Amino acid sequence: MSEYATHQKIALITGADKGIGRAAAEQLAALGMTVLIGARNPRRGDDAAAALRATGGSAHAVVLDVTDQATARTAAQQIEERFGHLDVLINNAGITGSGQVSPEDAHDQVPSSVDLDMVRAVFETNVFGVIAVTNAMLPLLHRSPAPRIVNVSSAAGSLGITSDPDGPPAALPTSAAYTPSKAALNALTVQYANELRKNGILINAADPGYVNTEINNHSGYLTVAQGAAVLVRVATLGAGGPTGGFFGEAGRVPW
Repeated sequence: MSEYATHQKIALITGADKGIGRAAAEQLAALGMTVLIGARNPRRGDDAAAALRATGGSAHAVVLDVTDQATARTAAQQIEERFGHLDVLINNAGITGSGQVSPEDAHDQVPSSVDLDMVRAVFETNVFGVIAVTNAMLPLLHRSPAPRIVNVSSAAGSLGITSDPDGPPAALPTSAAYTPSKAALNALTVQYANELRKNGILINAADPGYVNTEINNHSGYLTVAQGAAVLVRVATLGAGGPTGGFFGEAGRVPW
């Protein structure tokens, strides 16, 4: 039997030991949720959960490598045994493929010379990993009275934005790995929403904006707390909220 009352909201965030994921965990904990810190590295996950508990939040670490389906299944089993259900899933873990570099220096993403193995690795985390974790957690989400799924995307995944030759992305190197992975994630979000809306599950993509994190070599201008705010807003949508949408700080983001 779960040690938590059924009304206690439980949120799982992948890649939550640092950056935007950790900031989202802090904000959801401040709202009274029990937050599960999904992390590949057990020590980093434990440290992040302990730091959150030290500020009064309810947090636990969960070992979860989104590229390893076995860890997703094990995590789901552990959550079921301890909590019995899941209310919020934020698929936050993601990589660019280029490592810790500023977007303008990601010359290895140029389509005509890109390494296919890098593209596969990016899709393995940013797309296939989302499917693995989401499908593992769906039985637990079905037990929630108000389940929410947030897929952390990017404006880079917007065809409307990136296809504009005069838009901001035009000054950056073209991206054959990260950008298409986020466009695929957006399409996947819509497909899940189409299937799950009849079950009351709201699933949306969220663009945190250009946030100062390792993924862009700390070149972003937004804080992790600012970037996490839209994730939390979409994760806490009320009854009748949108599903199958793409949202940023200013509202809907064009597909």
